[in-house]
Parts: sequence; structure tokens; C-alpha cells
Amino acid sequence: MVDRNTGLISRRELLKKSTAFAMFYGVLRPTFGQSGRTFAYVGTYTGRGGNGKGIYLFEVNRATGELKPIKLAAETSNPSWLSLDPSGRYLYAINEDQRGSVSAFAVNRANGDLQFLNVVSAEGAGPAYLSVDGTGKYVFVANYGGGSIAVLPILPTGALGPATYTHQDVDSVGPKIATTAPVGSFAFDGHNKQDAHMIQADPGGRFVLYADLGQDRIYISRFDHDTGKLSPVADSPFVALPPGDGPRHFTFHRNGRWLYSTQEEASTVAFFHFDPQTGSIHLEQTISTLPPGFKGSNFTSEILLSPDGQFLYVANRLKNTVAVFSLNSDGRLKYVGETSTMGDYPRNIAIDPGGDFLYACNHRSDDVTSFRVDKKSGRLTFTGQYTAVGSPACITFLG
Repeated sequence: MVDRNTGLISRRELLKKSTAFAMFYGVLRPTFGQSGRTFAYVGTYTGRGGNGKGIYLFEVNRATGELKPIKLAAETSNPSWLSLDPSGRYLYAINEDQRGSVSAFAVNRANGDLQFLNVVSAEGAGPAYLSVDGTGKYVFVANYGGGSIAVLPILPTGALGPATYTHQDVDSVGPKIATTAPVGSFAFDGHNKQDAHMIQADPGGRFVLYADLGQDRIYISRFDHDTGKLSPVADSPFVALPPGDGPRHFTFHRNGRWLYSTQEEASTVAFFHFDPQTGSIHLEQTISTLPPGFKGSNFTSEILLSPDGQFLYVANRLKNTVAVFSLNSDGRLKYVGETSTMGDYPRNIAIDPGGDFLYACNHRSDDVTSFRVDKKSGRLTFTGQYTAVGSPACITFLG
């Protein structure tokens, strides 16, 4: 903590922040597992329209990429997004329903078991995303249905407290038709209200960014670690994407200065330069996630970088592929190609901690498929393995 009299930060707090910073940049790897095993948690859609029952636990075969089913680790409503805290001791799940809530679980790092701690309001309907700040003190929540964001404090027990900050934008929304959509696209979603879709702190932890699909904006706020409150950056509180394009998810490069955003309805990736001192963002490039000549409808879903920061991957729904890009020395993207997800409607993709395998959660075909990553070319090769999971929405790893 900061001493209010001297203004100095304690040695313990400095070490905690430095470790979290190093882990974000890839200097250190999280040492979650105590048994040398790697576990995977898969969140699902449940109830009406969903075939899942909650959060499923698997063990990952590090040599083959196989997911070995262990059990239903937690029966909870629509845990469509999961995030572990930096220590790997706690797992947080949104409950994507009309009430809007977030559930907290303690993690047994030896066998992956989950113990329910508590559930609190997400301060908005239909939460779509959550993330944990690098010091493990707060959870950030984006409420798609409610169009709001919230900051939830993490208590010493790992349970969640009531929100320290909530906010809802009331500005105008974008048009139904995306400015840069493919020819013949009918990929229309949102743009009838504010739709907060993702929220995450920058690698340095000074700023929190959140994407509002309905407004076609990425907002930037300063983050106060002591109070858990956000304040918009005065000079440039947001960056605007082309009207109707619908920014969904974004990811930071390990250098903390390159930011990539995927636009759901336009099927594009935007590359920005991010200033970690001021929070300002400048657009450098926009590139399609679809092959040359593509016509028709597609929605992008997830965007992620390889652990070494050399390749970027984006999931295409409807087309059911993963687009692969290489990064130049200046961060600009070059389209490499695409690989079929071997399933229907990939809502989420993720790479295992070792960077060897990419997994696709195919929502409509009720399976998770795995692909070996070529670390030299970035290309993906299907392993031939399907893992049956009802309505999988996301996957995250412990190990």
C-alpha cells in the first residue's frame, strides 16, 4: 500500500505489482499448478437454448493436446466467460443472464477442483466478459445486455465484494450496417443500444479499456488502484471505429504498445499504437479477417496473440475458421491464411500455456477442437481430436 504520509509504496506492494507486470509481458510464466499437471476449464451456455450445465474440468495432455474429461466442476448459470486471478487460486465466472451476476470460486491447484465462494451482482444485464487486474485486487465486468461496466473488489478470501464503480454510457449508437463489411453481408448485431463487450486493464495497469460494440468505440479510463474507480482520459476518452463495424474484443502485445481489436460485424482487425504513459491510441492499420474475394456474412469472435507475440489469431463465426496473421517488426499485420475449426460457430479460441496447441470452442456443434501450432509459421494443423461439450463458450487454462 502507499503510505499517505510519505507517498512511498511498500516493498511488498512494489514486488506484487512488478511480478504481475512481468507475467503480463511474458517475462515470467504463471506457476499455478502444484502437481505438474495442466487443467482446462470450459464455460458453457446452460438452460434455455444451451446444452451445457456449467463449468467443466479437463486435464490437458501436453504432448498431444488431448482434453481428458474429469467432471462438471461447478454447476452454475451461463458461465460464458471465465478468468483466473494472477495467482491461480481463484476463478471468476460471469453468469450471462437477465439478472447479471458474477460467481467466485476457490481453485484446488493440485486437482483443479472448484469451491464456490459467493455470487454478486454484475450491475447490469447480460454480462459478456470479465477480467482480473494484474495485482489480483479487482474484477472488471462488461455487461453487454445492460450496456454498462463495473469494477468489483476481490476480498482477502477470494470472494467478491459489491461494486466500487459502475458506469453506463448514454451517447448515440452506430448504424445497423457496418461501414467496412464484406459485400453481401447480413451480419447485423446490436447497434440499437449501448453494448459493452470487453473490459481489461493495459499491461502497465494504469488504464482500463473497454469496447462498446453498439457505439463503435473503445473507451480509455485511468484506474485508481486504491479506490477501484475509473476516470475517463481527459484528452481522448475513446477511439472511434468505423460506424457499424462493432468492436468486440481486443488484445495487447507483450510490449504494451501495440493494441489489436477485432470488429465483429466488419470482420476486420484494427492495429493501434497505444501510449502506456498517456493512454492515447492511434490507428495504424485495418485488415480483413477473411480471404481475398470473400462475399457474404460473417461474425468475428475472439482475438489473441501467440505467447511469443509473433502471430495473431481471429475466430470467424459462420465461416467457421481461424484467421492467421504474422506481425512485422513494426507491429503491422500480414494475412497468412485460415484453418477450419472443424465445427460450427467458434465463439472462443485460446492457446495452451506452452503455446503448442490452439483450442476452438464450437458453440453450435457442441465440441472443442484442438490444433497444433507451428511456432515458425503460425499455421494450425488439426489434431483430429474432438472433445464433446454442450454449448461451449470459452476455455481457460491452469498449469
